[in-house]
Amino acid sequence: MATPFKDASKISIGRNTIPVPPTFSDPLEHRAFLKFRLAQAFRIFAKYGYDEGVAGHITVRDPIRQDCYWVNPKGVHFKIIQPEGLLLVDRGGKIQENESGPSRRLSRAAYMIHSSIHQARPDVVCVAHSHTTYAKAFGLLGVPLDPLTQDSCAFYEDHALYSEFRGIVVDREEGLAIANVLGSKKALILQNHGILVATKSIESAVFFFISLEKCCKVQMVVDQAAAARGLKPRLIDPVSAASTRESLGSEMGGWFDGIPEFQLLEHEEEKRFEYVPAPQEIV
Repeated sequence: MATPFKDASKISIGRNTIPVPPTFSDPLEHRAFLKFRLAQAFRIFAKYGYDEGVAGHITVRDPIRQDCYWVNPKGVHFKIIQPEGLLLVDRGGKIQENESGPSRRLSRAAYMIHSSIHQARPDVVCVAHSHTTYAKAFGLLGVPLDPLTQDSCAFYEDHALYSEFRGIVVDREEGLAIANVLGSKKALILQNHGILVATKSIESAVFFFISLEKCCKVQMVVDQAAAARGLKPRLIDPVSAASTRESLGSEMGGWFDGIPEFQLLEHEEEKRFEYVPAPQEIV
C-alpha cells in the first residue's frame, strides 16, 4: 500500500465518491503505516507551532500489541520526528527495547495521561495533547465552547472541561482523573494547561485538534468584540448544533477532513508511505 490517498477503498454517496480509511491484512504493515502516520502528525503539529519545549505528545495504539502505544521520545523536536525514532510503551510505562528508537526518554506526563485514556477507552486509537496558544488562553476562562459557528458545532456536547490544575501530571491519580472527565467524549479543555483530543484515527485526531485550537481563538475574538459593543453573540440552536455535530464531528468526518493535512505534507516532503517487508529468516 503506497499511500491511502491513491489506494484506499472508496464508497459512493449519491454522485460523490469519497475515500475510506485503508485496511491491512498484514499486521506488520499496519504497524508500519501507523508509525509513519504518527511521525507525520508530529511534523504537522510543528508546522502549526504546536510545540512547547519538551511538552506535548501524540500516541497511537499499537495494532499488534493492544496494550502498548507509540509515543514521541521526550526532548526531540516535533519537526524532526521519524517513524524509527518513536517509542513503544506498555501499560506499565515500560519502554519496549527491541521495538523503540535510540532515544529512550519517556515523558512521565505523557505516560500518565495517555496510558490512562488508552486503558479507559478501548475505542481510542490516537490521543493528541499539547499546550497551544489559544487553547491555553481560552482554558483560563474555565468554560466550554459555545456553538458559535459551524466548526465549533463539531464539539457540541462532545467535549469536556478539566478544571483541576495541580501542576505537571506526574502521578497515576491525576491521569485517571483526566481520563474520567474526558469520559466518552472526543475532546478535553484542560484549564490552565492546554487541550486534548482522543479519536479512532490519527487523521481525525490531527484535524479535530487543529479545529479545536481555532475554535478557542474564534470564541475569544467574538466575546471580546461583543463585549466592546455591548452585544451578545448569537448561538446556534441545540437541534441544529447537534445535527451539525453528527456530520462534521463524526469520526469519519474528522478522518476525511484530516486527510488534506497529510496530502500537503507529502507534497512538500515528497515522501510517502512505502512498506518493505523484512526478509524472512531461513531456519
